Amino acid sequence: MAKVRKAVITAAGRGTRQYPASTVVKKEMFPLVDRDGLTKPIMQIIGEEAIESGIEEICIVCTPGDEEIYRNYFRKMDEELAKGPFKGKDWALAASQKLQAFGERLSFAVQESPEGFGHAVYQAKDFVGDDPFLLMLGDHIYISATRERCARQMINIYEQYECDVVSGVQPTQEHLLHLFGVIKGRPIDLAHGIYKAELIIEKPTIEVARERLLTPGVPPGTYLGHFGMHVFSAQIFDSLEFLIRNNVREKGEIQMTAAQEHLRQNCDKYWIVDVKGQRLDTGIPQALMETQIALALSSVYRVEICESIAKQLALQVKAS
Repeated sequence: MAKVRKAVITAAGRGTRQYPASTVVKKEMFPLVDRDGLTKPIMQIIGEEAIESGIEEICIVCTPGDEEIYRNYFRKMDEELAKGPFKGKDWALAASQKLQAFGERLSFAVQESPEGFGHAVYQAKDFVGDDPFLLMLGDHIYISATRERCARQMINIYEQYECDVVSGVQPTQEHLLHLFGVIKGRPIDLAHGIYKAELIIEKPTIEVARERLLTPGVPPGTYLGHFGMHVFSAQIFDSLEFLIRNNVREKGEIQMTAAQEHLRQNCDKYWIVDVKGQRLDTGIPQALMETQIALALSSVYRVEICESIAKQLALQVKAS
């Protein structure tokens, strides 16, 4: 089986939930302080997740004209700049070289019109070719609970067990199901959180989930919700093409979850894995704040941040 060396990151959303800042800066380029203490745009943090998991080529699916935003950012700083304000700052020069190395891996696919997540992924078909690929969301940051990156955990399962698909999931309380696609699983290896997918439904109601999406071994009131990361074989494009050709839409859009369910019905090994880590959605204000806190508490500034949070909590108690 081919190794997973390609990644697709979808970044064609309009960022309406982050208005008004998203009218000036693309939400995928909002800055956050990463675990290494460097301030980076969200896209860089996501891309480094892929690269440090063994990915060699990355395709960003974006809206028309956005390619230049990424090309201009993911490059080495000019020599004049290095001799000026950054002279003697070795850490900045090293970060600049990493940006250049990132940029050299990049390709782009353009989604000309907003027709859904599945439609966006389909635009990367030529980039992927016949190879397996890692799919990530351009507004999700992943923080592993182990030494292995979340993406690496999934790639390991895909390659070790020679799957057709591996979708990441996490136990999700039923009051949150309106936010996620949900997968019913049949246990394969409960000790490692591995299941075979038996049904996939996008944002089910609680009633539908209770009736159709219960997974053995998962606590009552809890379901396997999408983690926002998948490893697909190129077969997924056949399923996406089926939806597009037959104009199969939900709420006017080509849905990725519908393509996943179509593929599940037509392949042998669609597996899901309970990823050891967190998925953090930066696309909404509250979750963006939560993401920065989570990164900070996993960072080189952890001690200082803990002290700062304790101080702020004490001030809140005093003021109440």
